[in-house]
Amino acid sequence: MKLLLTSGGVTNPTLRSALVELLGKPIDECHALVVPTAQWGHPMCGPASVRGVVAAEPVHRHLTGLGWASLGVLELTALPTIGADRWVPWVRDADVLLVDGGDATYLCHWMRASGLADLLPSLPDLVWVGVSAGSMVMTPRIGPEFVEWSSAPDDRTLGVVDFSIFPHLDAFPSNTMADAERWAADLGVPAYAIDEQTAIRVVGDTVDVVSEGRWTAFG
Repeated sequence: MKLLLTSGGVTNPTLRSALVELLGKPIDECHALVVPTAQWGHPMCGPASVRGVVAAEPVHRHLTGLGWASLGVLELTALPTIGADRWVPWVRDADVLLVDGGDATYLCHWMRASGLADLLPSLPDLVWVGVSAGSMVMTPRIGPEFVEWSSAPDDRTLGVVDFSIFPHLDAFPSNTMADAERWAADLGVPAYAIDEQTAIRVVGDTVDVVSEGRWTAFG
């Protein structure tokens, strides 16, 4: 699996070029599944925001609105009730998973409960494009500041990568560089703070930052 871990999606030509390189073909030839599950775990999200990303409304032009050949929905909370024989082929046939934001601990729970987390290592060509929590879920910890799901046991997530991500740098009053520095000091793992014009690309053991914006590395 190849990762493009973003804060706000594919927001500029540099990120788009990185995505196309990971896909190995044009976006309009690729079949995508959007995963809105993380939204259900965050109190600021709900039916309207889920509809927006699924319907590729203009505000989501940097994720579901990029011009995919096809766009389907993979709702992780439904998967345990329908059986792997149905949903695993859907994932195997996709070129890319578009994983939206919300609460990363909720998303982590359902990735494990659905079986998706166990499936992903067997899909080396699949591209994972994360937005906010959809990126943070791949890290070992998100920090207690980002936990909004009341049933989360702690701030741990999947640990697919060995670094953590502070998203939306400078996008909100509580997401300043000073806030990111305090957050990183308590994690005990390497970390990045990234803005809406930045992504972290992971292919095998190679990790690099792709950006037209502002970012920093900690630790």
